[in-house]
Amino acid sequence: MREQPERPIFGPEDPRLDPLRSIAKAISWRVVGTIDTLVLSFVVLSLLGPFFGLDEVSASGRAKTAAYIALTEVATKLTLYFLHERLWSRLQWDRDLDEEGHHRDGRRRSATKTATYRVLASLDTMLLGFIFTGSLATAISIGGFEVFTKLTLYFFHERSWARIRWGITPGGTRDSSCG
Repeated sequence: MREQPERPIFGPEDPRLDPLRSIAKAISWRVVGTIDTLVLSFVVLSLLGPFFGLDEVSASGRAKTAAYIALTEVATKLTLYFLHERLWSRLQWDRDLDEEGHHRDGRRRSATKTATYRVLASLDTMLLGFIFTGSLATAISIGGFEVFTKLTLYFFHERSWARIRWGITPGGTRDSSCG
């Protein structure tokens, strides 16, 4: 009897998600994330701005700065999310097949994906916050608070997408009906 070789974590035998699924997940998360960043940036600029020397900025100026941060990160985060999702589509850790042969992500996988993306995304937000405010303290505050709000939102986003089978086919082959 021939032994089956151990399945590699990365390799040509791994299932590939349809790239359209990754794009759809990136867009849906970006809508949630942009709204969160817009609100959070405005609140931080309004409540903590005076402590960081930004007290002379009007409410409309704070709203404009928050909008710049949120809208700029649409482009940066869409790119980062797509790349992060594609990397995770190759990693098979904590992923099982259900009774119909579809891949299902476990909670540990969702939690780890949440943490790795959050680190990457918070660094991006801090950089954008610094670029648009010129204040490192404000940038760190926005990025720091964002960790808590977005960890929660992202986890539930991942768990929701774990229930959606579109773009995942039995055995991990690409479904030709997906586009």
